[in-house]
Amino acid sequence: MRCIMNLQAKKLELVQLIINTEKPSILQKVEDVFKKKADWWDEISEDERKSIEKGLAEADRGELIPHEQVMKELKSRYKLNQ
Repeated sequence: MRCIMNLQAKKLELVQLIINTEKPSILQKVEDVFKKKADWWDEISEDERKSIEKGLAEADRGELIPHEQVMKELKSRYKLNQ
């Protein structure tokens, strides 16, 4: 409960600062913070980031599987187009 009260107090403090400012640049910065779209990279888990980084490193080393081979294996496994 105390955490919620501290959060509410902080919100009120920030609102008061915003109301009292006469600097358009500060208001623009506050607006930019709230309107900024989240970067998907920041929204995924650490495991997902590590997996992507591992895949990129493998690709950089040329450790790739051709698309045709992947499709052939999938079609065989799931009995597609046979």
